[in-house]
Amino acid sequence: MAGHSKFKNIMHRKGAQDKKRSNLFSKLSREITVAAKMGMPDPDMNPRLRLAVNAAKAQSMPKDNIQRAIDKASGGDDENYEEVRYEGYGPGGSAIIVEALTDNRNRTATNVRTAFSKNGGNMGTEGSVAHGFERLGFILYPADAGSEEKVLEAAMEAGAEDITSTEDGHEIWTAPEDLHQVAADLEQALGEAETVKLAWKPNLTVDMDEKNAATLLKLIDALDDDDDVQTVWGNYDISDEVMDKIDA
Repeated sequence: MAGHSKFKNIMHRKGAQDKKRSNLFSKLSREITVAAKMGMPDPDMNPRLRLAVNAAKAQSMPKDNIQRAIDKASGGDDENYEEVRYEGYGPGGSAIIVEALTDNRNRTATNVRTAFSKNGGNMGTEGSVAHGFERLGFILYPADAGSEEKVLEAAMEAGAEDITSTEDGHEIWTAPEDLHQVAADLEQALGEAETVKLAWKPNLTVDMDEKNAATLLKLIDALDDDDDVQTVWGNYDISDEVMDKIDA
């Protein structure tokens, strides 16, 4: 799809971020606890919890940490997180959606607004940019999961809506309500996916030049660094050439 580089760029960029393991594990734990509270504490009976556990496993989160996060949901702790979405504009006409889990909306809103304002963007109102995205299920497999033909056949049989294969990997999109089942069927055919989550897929993407891309990535880093922020989505596309110049 147009803008496929965006996902790989974020992942490459997050490679440095992910070295902050405690920060990453904290976010994964929070999602597991919230998912377990919202449904059954059994991943096989709770699709959202299964996705959260799989995401944690993909980041090599220890089993003990995962179980502690699940147990915390039924432990009667006082932490009550709520899901909040923020929308805004980044450099170069880019649109950004920020998903957070917070126990203090004022704190999170202030931090997100500050990250936008300090890095060439500004926070908008709810709905200001979401209309330019589709809410879909997203599954990512590494390139070595199989040939384009093998992955395409498996994805179509599993009921996926759109598949794109590049040298970077295989991107599979589903209807939101089908994500859990498609991911389970693909796991049988291709093994565990690298990423399985609900995503915001842009209808159109905006190409970033070197200057805007550098500022945009600082914005994403600032948002990612916030403990309450779970995921950052955008409608930008950064070419490999521009990315190489930034990282040089």
